[in-house]
Amino acid sequence: MASCNCQRKLTLFERWIICEKGTELPFQDRYWNWKEPGIYRCRCCGAPLFSSEHKFEIGTGWPSFYFPIGEVIILPDLSGGLARVEVQCQRCRGHLGHLFGDGPSPTGLRFCINSASLEFEPKYLKS
Repeated sequence: MASCNCQRKLTLFERWIICEKGTELPFQDRYWNWKEPGIYRCRCCGAPLFSSEHKFEIGTGWPSFYFPIGEVIILPDLSGGLARVEVQCQRCRGHLGHLFGDGPSPTGLRFCINSASLEFEPKYLKS
C-alpha cells in the first residue's frame, strides 16, 4: 500500500522507492557521486530537502547529507528485521531513505537518501 501523496508522474521504480519504501542498489543511481552545486528536491512534490553544501562522500553508494535544508520527518523503521530510522518528506510523506549517526561534524548525522527520491536543481553561478 502506497504511503506517499505524490502529485507528479513517477516511473515504476521511483514509485517503488518513494511510495512503497524501497531501496536502490548502492553505486547504481544518479546522485551518489554527483558533485555539482545545487539543491536536491523531493522527486514526488518538489519540496527543497538538501543542499550540495551539506553533501559528503562516505563510500556507501548513496547520496549522503549531514544536514537537511527542508522539512523532513524522522520515524522508526523496524522493517526487514532491522532497527533503523526512516526519513520522509514532510510535505508529501514520500520515503527518502534512512538516518544514521555516523556522519561528519557538525551534526554527526548521515541522511542516506535514495537518488530516485530526489530531483536535482543546479545552482548557476552569476558572472
